[in-house]
Amino acid sequence: MPSLRELYPIPDIDPCWTVPQKFEASFDWDYDDGRKQMMHLYQKGKDMQWDALSRINWDLELDSENPMQMPDETMGIFHTPVWAKMGKNEQAEFRRHAQAWMTSQFMQGEQAALICAAKIVQQVPDLDAKFYASTQVMDEARHVEAYKKYLTGFGVAYPMTAPLQTLVDQALRDSRWDMTYLAMQVVIEGLALAAFNNIREMAQNPLAQQLNAYVMEDESRHVAFGRLTLKEYYPQLTQAERDEREEFLVEACYLMRDRFEARELYAHLDLPVDEIVSAQNESEFQTHFRSMLFQRIVPIVRDIGLWSDKIRDAYTQMGVIGFADIDYDQLSENDTKRAAEFDEINKRERQAYVEGVAALGAAE
Repeated sequence: MPSLRELYPIPDIDPCWTVPQKFEASFDWDYDDGRKQMMHLYQKGKDMQWDALSRINWDLELDSENPMQMPDETMGIFHTPVWAKMGKNEQAEFRRHAQAWMTSQFMQGEQAALICAAKIVQQVPDLDAKFYASTQVMDEARHVEAYKKYLTGFGVAYPMTAPLQTLVDQALRDSRWDMTYLAMQVVIEGLALAAFNNIREMAQNPLAQQLNAYVMEDESRHVAFGRLTLKEYYPQLTQAERDEREEFLVEACYLMRDRFEARELYAHLDLPVDEIVSAQNESEFQTHFRSMLFQRIVPIVRDIGLWSDKIRDAYTQMGVIGFADIDYDQLSENDTKRAAEFDEINKRERQAYVEGVAALGAAE
């Protein structure tokens, strides 16, 4: 089987990406009992570990013309004249590439989260936070493993987009531990949760549904970890330090919003990039989709205290200020509930298979 990188249709992609690091590794010699909420989160992180090979039903197949069985309306290009001009075979090929591109960004983001979580383990000063971050390292490794296996079914994969790479580069190069939290735990993973949710709730392919549901269950805890840590830390900052983080946050949100323009996808398929991006961004669906991406980010940003006029004005301009009052804990509880529902479906299907084999043997 070829390596996933060999499935990249874009040539001249480096075999690896290295980011120079300059930060201090911190040891905590207190070894105290830790904060109650943080230790509770750590216990959940331990209790909710799972095996990607056994929890997911990999016997499920992907559709050849619409792998995730997503409605065409969820693709930006659907809302442009370019899509209407395509023949049936061209549309089927585009669906496969578009869904592989989206899934590739999930996988690339999970590897970025894996490395950022490992950085947090080293940098964060408190031992209880190191404990929890260590469980996240395992979570992210599992997510990379799962999406890698899943992507082989598409027969094509894509490298990390430029906007995501820019933000990950900033998160890794910054020597301040809280900036890694802000970029990864709040912005990147908060936005990813909204994108995962779109597939979990709209895809008709069971494999796509359950994979994203299980990853969401973990990612909800990761965002909660960033929320808890930064909510305690940010009141200690000077105004100048807060201003710097808010400026970074606004830039990061615009980068993440634009990461779904899929310019490199259109370019590879020899489609008119600027025409498609312009038309899709003016469509009602794409406007709604770009707004919903911030459903998880905005309430967390408000909760951690980065809620100046600058932030509110930016979110108002982006059309997402209304998400400020969303109950994030309720969303997280629903993520756990939905994952349990897929566990029950798999359990019933496996039981039915065992009973079917037993009945066949008895008949013989």
